[in-house]
Amino acid sequence: MLFIGAIFTKTLKLHQNYARNTPERVAWGEVPHEYNGKAFFYPVSELTIEAFLVSTGIVALAEMGDKTQLLALILAARFRKPWPIVLGIFVATIANHALAGAAGAWVTTVLGPDVLRWVLGGSFIAMAVWMLIPDSVDDEETTGAPRFGVFGTTVVAFFLAEMGDKTQVATVMLAAQYQAWGWVVAGTTLGMMLANAPVVWLGDKITKLVPLKVVHIVSALIFMGLGLFALLA
Repeated sequence: MLFIGAIFTKTLKLHQNYARNTPERVAWGEVPHEYNGKAFFYPVSELTIEAFLVSTGIVALAEMGDKTQLLALILAARFRKPWPIVLGIFVATIANHALAGAAGAWVTTVLGPDVLRWVLGGSFIAMAVWMLIPDSVDDEETTGAPRFGVFGTTVVAFFLAEMGDKTQVATVMLAAQYQAWGWVVAGTTLGMMLANAPVVWLGDKITKLVPLKVVHIVSALIFMGLGLFALLA
């Protein structure tokens, strides 16, 4: 909790310093015009570091108790082959979040700055409410023989489970917010691995050590904060 809080505090300071030292006004998460290119990874700057850190912290928190974390737990208990499962989670996350990040980047080309600010602010606040709703795993996501092997089954199961999930939606919003979607995807992927890889090896011990209700409340407060900053900046 202290680590995530430190990340969030640091990112606020990064943005405030960046805004003070930039001659043109910079809204929360907005990048100056020289960064509005087509590159996947923008030059390393305070804002790209912020995008990476915020994406990592938010997704790591949002994944605790999420249905994809529960799916990782079930797959680990069923197959007992951690490395193919972890690799499958990584590949599925990269593929899914890259698409989500591209969608977020595309949104910024369609909506004007004022409309985008209201859309992102409202979306972050809605995500805060969504974080308080517990998840469950559908039976069809975990039953049946592993037709594609452990790795293939994990890739397919995780990719489908992530469609419309909290972390995918968060990736879309963060990519639209920061307009540096490569750094956002890298951060959200790292957050997914931080939350799911320990579960594959340690099982439900890791979930019992973490107070999920408190994590969900903290996640909701962070999303609420991001929404308010987007609306009021």
